Amino acid sequence: MSCAVPEQKRTWRTGTAPGIFPLLGHGIAFYRRPLAFLNSLPAHGDLVEIRLGPQRAWMVCHPELTHQVLMDPHTFDKGGPLYDRLGKLMGDGLVTCRQPAHRDKRRLLQPAFRPSHVTAYTDLVTEESASVCETWQAGRTVPVTEAMTTLTTRVISRVLLSDSLDDTTTAEVRDCLADVVRGLFVRTVVPIDALFRLPTPANRRYRHALVRLHAIIDSAIAERRRGADRDDVLGTLLTAARGDGEGAAITGQEVHDHLITLLLTGVETQALCLAAAFSLLARHPEAERRLHDELDTVLADGRRPGPDDLPRLVHTRCVVTETLRHSSPGWLFTRVATRETELAGCRLPQGATVLYSPYLLHHDPSSFPDPERFDPGRWLPGRPTAEQRRALMPFSAGNRKCLGDEFAMVEATLALATIAGRRRLRHLPGQAEQKPRPGITMGPRSLVMVCEPRSHRPAATSLAPGTTAAPRTSDARTAGDHVVDNT
Repeated sequence: MSCAVPEQKRTWRTGTAPGIFPLLGHGIAFYRRPLAFLNSLPAHGDLVEIRLGPQRAWMVCHPELTHQVLMDPHTFDKGGPLYDRLGKLMGDGLVTCRQPAHRDKRRLLQPAFRPSHVTAYTDLVTEESASVCETWQAGRTVPVTEAMTTLTTRVISRVLLSDSLDDTTTAEVRDCLADVVRGLFVRTVVPIDALFRLPTPANRRYRHALVRLHAIIDSAIAERRRGADRDDVLGTLLTAARGDGEGAAITGQEVHDHLITLLLTGVETQALCLAAAFSLLARHPEAERRLHDELDTVLADGRRPGPDDLPRLVHTRCVVTETLRHSSPGWLFTRVATRETELAGCRLPQGATVLYSPYLLHHDPSSFPDPERFDPGRWLPGRPTAEQRRALMPFSAGNRKCLGDEFAMVEATLALATIAGRRRLRHLPGQAEQKPRPGITMGPRSLVMVCEPRSHRPAATSLAPGTTAAPRTSDARTAGDHVVDNT
């Protein structure tokens, strides 16, 4: 006779958010005070019905329900207001494609982002990181967000194209992205197409930015077709377009869609993550001190980090992970139900929009006590619980998890180590407590800080590996590990 106790089925709470305006729904609240609106939703249930314009939608407010959605991409596919509009920018690339087309697209692009390739990019990342900060002078202001966008544009363009984009094109990508992320956000929370056909200055800027970004990609592809083959991502795509690869030949439009998808997802979110990290470190001197102690020990001679240093940059990676928890650039995503289904006991019709927010999940006190506190020590080896690892999802989960999640972590860790090892950044008076304004991504979009020189402590007085001030265990390789939606 079995003594096993049957597992009790969880009872989920469902509800509807108050304050629905005719036609606009919750769009006003979402646009004017998005984070406050998000934070108000869990009080109404684990799954909360909202209105995006006149359309019904459901916000998932619990990490387990979010995993149910993300682990069933055949029922909850990429779609909804966000991805419908991203398709105008990225076409049918890896981020926006529907589930049936996803496997072949991912298989084509995955080799460039395997761990063995990621470590090969180390010199590239540290070289560009050192270059971007070498002209910063002590006592002078630094446009941090602009500098980080320049850095990430150079890095991803070298990964994709072998060469970095020239300074003029890099600046144009940065400016166009600023207009696109603002335009995409309002089109997501108030999905009324007629509003965006009006000839307003904002609508014209948005359309112009789309045209220019597509033109930049077309120019890069045309230039490569006139030149020699190269062993990079664009080379892989053009080989596939000629039918020389293992699978079926892809079209010229698919080459374009893949390239613009990887370029733009590799620029914006990484730049905002790095800018947020420097902003948070300046507001939390103890976390900054531990970072500097580690860098002065691991990189005692002031050298740039290499692949062998990555396992020793324990606190540095924890700073990146905690930044992604505290200020995740990807803060709001949508899915669409491909059939009538049930979620949290609620029947959802086919075509229903389902939303989830890493920001909301990462700031849930039941998962992360004192969630507003920036504490990289949460992620030291042995510290995070299984529930916390599961609740952390800046890069999504399931088979649509970001293709470049590990590349993103390595890039951010190396860039932070390289720059923080050389320069210290301080907030301008009155700027430290500014709240980021979410667009389709979230982060400090126009952060300006003051540069200070870094004085390196001798290695003997620094914290040696394994003696970090915060509690830790011996396996540095797991520091800041993530269940880390770009693709």
